[in-house]
Amino acid sequence: MATSTTPDMTAMLKDMMGAFPVDTTSMEASFKTSATLNEKLSGVALSAVEKSTEISSKWTKDTVAKLTEMAKAKSEPADYAKAMSDFATAYSEAASEHMAAFAEVAKKVQMETVELMMAAGKDMSEEAQTAMKKASTDVQAAAKKATTK
Repeated sequence: MATSTTPDMTAMLKDMMGAFPVDTTSMEASFKTSATLNEKLSGVALSAVEKSTEISSKWTKDTVAKLTEMAKAKSEPADYAKAMSDFATAYSEAASEHMAAFAEVAKKVQMETVELMMAAGKDMSEEAQTAMKKASTDVQAAAKKATTK
């Protein structure tokens, strides 16, 4: 009975993978860049939340103060109409003032986000170029090594 030798596919695969080494430093750099970007974006968002909360709180306090003034007893019926009119005018002015403050927060968030994304894109592009150059060099070296054997 003749014995046939079956090729050891595991050994062949191991040899092939060993000929093309994988450098994980580029993946680590990408992960760090991504984590740093996420941290900065979170900082922008949390800062916006904090400022928006401050604006809302101030607006509420101002409104309550104006309502308190309007709710005080008046000596003449016409004074109630004047108090309502004064409140409406003051509230209108405050609303436009506070909405402008919210718009400034949104504008700042937008500008900071665009800056971060542009910087991250540049960093990631540079990392990808470096990784591709290194991978190309490694593959060429491995191919030369494999053909000379």
